[in-house]
Amino acid sequence: MVTGAGRGIGFEIARRLSARGLAVNVTDVDEGAAAEAAARIEGGSWASALDVTDAEGCRRIAAEAEGRGGLAVWVNNAGILLPGVAYEQGPAVHRAMLEVNALGTFNGTLAALEPMRRAGSGHVINLISLAGLVAAPGEAGYAASKHAALGFTLGTLYDLRRSGVIGIQLSAVCPDGVWSPMLDDKLDDPDAVASFSGAMLLPGQVAERVERLLDRPRPLVTIPRWRGALVRLYATFPSLLLRFLPLALKDARRRQARLKRKVEAGGWPPPN
Repeated sequence: MVTGAGRGIGFEIARRLSARGLAVNVTDVDEGAAAEAAARIEGGSWASALDVTDAEGCRRIAAEAEGRGGLAVWVNNAGILLPGVAYEQGPAVHRAMLEVNALGTFNGTLAALEPMRRAGSGHVINLISLAGLVAAPGEAGYAASKHAALGFTLGTLYDLRRSGVIGIQLSAVCPDGVWSPMLDDKLDDPDAVASFSGAMLLPGQVAERVERLLDRPRPLVTIPRWRGALVRLYATFPSLLLRFLPLALKDARRRQARLKRKVEAGGWPPPN
């Protein structure tokens, strides 16, 4: 089961899981996008409309998977990014990101754990972001929601282990910026520059790393690894980030502008 799988990272993950022989429920808040994506994936995939902020809807999807023979993998991928200066954004904007990115991850994780705990096995993979490890200017609400999702993922894994449950895995995947519908309309957004500050990944690169987790589970994965080390350093020493923030933002704006030129020239994204 993959949320937000109508396009982008979610679609690539669903496609890879199907190629492994798993029957994949391609879900999305946009039912038409989910149906179109499922039709493009070979194998026994099917589509469902799902709003991840609906806890009962998540439980219904999990129960359906259990009825079809069991729930092996649940991927919480759905998310939204609404950049802006924190104190200039209203409560509705902050609430929207918390409900989708944080509570949506909570809902999916808890729904998946019901049948998985009965079976004694399964793997929940939550797509977080490097913003779950460090705050970023222009994306304070987004980072806060992703910090919550990361804390819930790892804390729930610890609860499973302290209860003696060893057959169920939880993984948090924290990629750098990904060229997906979440970012491809923000090339001119000055508040979104932090998302362009490092390596710009393609959805397939993230999906490939997610698939590898099924063979070698890990609690936390950063993509690429070097960026994970850097943001952890900044998170440990916030004064260091404050000191270098002007230079970091200047470089991020340069990267954002360069990527825009590549997109307009037809040089990005690279051909498959």
